[in-house]
Amino acid sequence: MRYRVLAVIVAAAALGVVAATAAASGKRANAHTLTVWLQVDAQNGWPEIVAAANSAFQSAHPGWDVNVQYQQWTDHLQKFDATIAGSDTPDVIEMGNTEMTKYMAAGAFANLGSVKSQFNNSSSWLGGLKASSTFNSKLFGVPYYAGSRVITYRSDLFRKAGYKTPPRTLSQFQSQLVKVGKMEKRKGFAPLYVGGEDWYSALSFVFDYGGSIATFSHGKWHGALDSKNSIAGLTAFKKFFTATQPKSSATLDGSAPFPYTVFSQGLTAANYGPAWYTCCTGKKFSKVVKQFVMPSHAKGKAMPGFLGGSDLAVPAQSGNRSEAVDWIAAFTSTASEKALEKKGNIPNATNLLGKSVNERAAARSWFVPQAKHWVDVENGNVLKTMLAQLLTGHLSVKQAATAASQNIEQTLNES
Repeated sequence: MRYRVLAVIVAAAALGVVAATAAASGKRANAHTLTVWLQVDAQNGWPEIVAAANSAFQSAHPGWDVNVQYQQWTDHLQKFDATIAGSDTPDVIEMGNTEMTKYMAAGAFANLGSVKSQFNNSSSWLGGLKASSTFNSKLFGVPYYAGSRVITYRSDLFRKAGYKTPPRTLSQFQSQLVKVGKMEKRKGFAPLYVGGEDWYSALSFVFDYGGSIATFSHGKWHGALDSKNSIAGLTAFKKFFTATQPKSSATLDGSAPFPYTVFSQGLTAANYGPAWYTCCTGKKFSKVVKQFVMPSHAKGKAMPGFLGGSDLAVPAQSGNRSEAVDWIAAFTSTASEKALEKKGNIPNATNLLGKSVNERAAARSWFVPQAKHWVDVENGNVLKTMLAQLLTGHLSVKQAATAASQNIEQTLNES
């Protein structure tokens, strides 16, 4: 689908840098370049939206080029750290919302509080994304887009098993999946496949049962995965996992394939993951792929889903802060956010939300602890290790949860 070029942004950000003017001859000067780091998701999923933002920015800033450099999630933090050390950072950087806190706490990003009003819908930003862009009550990022987690499934297999409407409870869904699994005789088939180390799915069960990852009180973080409610959620996850997929998906080395890859191979009836999974489930199943909100163990409710997503920040070392703000304003305009919504993402503000499955799933959501060392928990694979241990039987649910909880508490309280 083609998107109209975004309207030219109206004013330069009040950060004291004057935009370059056009050359007297009418030709563009090429002395100024704005460097933007985006994740490869944008390159593969919405290049038109990036191009529209670039066009809007360049119309308002004659003589400027935009150099968009696409990054991989696996190594972009290491690359960013290297640019900080070398005083050669990009002017704009996309960060996963769980990655923001460590860098905000370290002073790596410019304070954007004084220019917040220049971003469309800033008064209605999604709570989870706004929180991830804020540290010590100061704004260091701009919400980009969010993504909730839903069930992507093959409607043909569920209809064959006699199910025409989505389940209303977790137990009902599990029963449906078990029946579908018995019906399908293909070797290696899993009724539902999420990947054993997918902690986003497992922790949704934790929050559904009233548990949490960690709590903050008296100036200290306290691990909470070993609480009664959290263990109840992890126990329910293990039971659900065991009933609906093969043990081979619970690995210790991260070798489990992506869920949508398994789906495209015809080896599963459903995935629990981001709504954009529909992009990669295979042409063979394009006419039967549908989605619904993951049901809670409580009838009629949605299971709380992780509100993931991305924020955009201006590195403190950038010499083009005003221009960086202008580009972000173009890229997160209402038109841009609505275009992202059509791509299956959740726009960055509540007033832009529609009635899609993805957006309805965001009604009940959870987010990771707002601690500067949370990224170290993720990079240390604390949660993946816990799940691998309890799903493979190396440790009991309580033993694995206790070890993870102690590890998280120690990591989050590091100075």
